[in-house]
Amino acid sequence: MTTAIMINEPILPPLLQHPQFLISAHNPDQWPPDHGVEVAFAGRSNVGKSSAINTITNRRGLARTSKIPGRTQQIVFFRLDGDRRLVDLPGYGYAKVSESLRRHWRHVIEQFLGTRSSLGGLILLMDIRHPLTVLDRQMLEWSEGVDLTVHVLLTKSDKLSRSKALRTLREVTVQLGGLSNTVSVQLFSSLKRTGCSQAQQVLVQWLTHTQRKMPRTQGEDIPGP
Repeated sequence: MTTAIMINEPILPPLLQHPQFLISAHNPDQWPPDHGVEVAFAGRSNVGKSSAINTITNRRGLARTSKIPGRTQQIVFFRLDGDRRLVDLPGYGYAKVSESLRRHWRHVIEQFLGTRSSLGGLILLMDIRHPLTVLDRQMLEWSEGVDLTVHVLLTKSDKLSRSKALRTLREVTVQLGGLSNTVSVQLFSSLKRTGCSQAQQVLVQWLTHTQRKMPRTQGEDIPGP
């Protein structure tokens, strides 16, 4: 019997083949039990977090996408299997969010990133046309303070020429070299699926081999919505 092979069909790692929405949590008491391993996605509003999750898992509509910045205003958990999860954090830097909501999410995200023992790493998304904003740097510094491994996706890389995208990648890599915690960086495009396999490999590595150190206390504020 001859098996037909769909050439354009992406081959997903088994761990990422059956993601399911688990819960949208407004408060910490709604979070799933703190066991297993999970990886969180963070970044400025409208940077493409939800699109990246959908592309990496090859599940259109798994994470809700919107052209309206600040749409994700809860911590959204996606189940991969019994012990592993992906987490979509609220985007930061959206000016139209009320100050009270901004304070709430700053506190909640700080608690999540700083105390969640099952958190195996942070995927930090930056628009390749505007990388390393003040808020991005704050998130990197805060992650460094709690010994959290970070992998940066320079999103929307299809908006630049190949040579300019590679130049930006080199520049960001150099600037990230001064951090003491583990930070890696790559090009990414949800539209063209650029860097999708590389991001999948990072996720699988973290989800299967990561055991987080006990988080340290962090005094700096992290970016809020």
